[in-house]
Amino acid sequence: MKSLITAVAIGALAILVPATVFAKVPCEETLKDVRAARTAAKLSDADTTKVDDLITKGIDRCNADDDNRANDFFKEAMTAMGK
Repeated sequence: MKSLITAVAIGALAILVPATVFAKVPCEETLKDVRAARTAAKLSDADTTKVDDLITKGIDRCNADDDNRANDFFKEAMTAMGK
């Protein structure tokens, strides 16, 4: 019974508190990782354009203090680089 109560409490907490509260990473930190990966990446011309565009969009959002959206763009860039 005690484990059931604990499970319900954890489930309720997960619903009430967004995961981003626990896992928020400053976009400036993510940008460092993206830039390092971009420097080492060997990309086609099309992929270079796509990745650079995503990084630019991420920097724009980061400068606007929209860390979550910036990190989304940076994650897309990393995925496009195969990271």
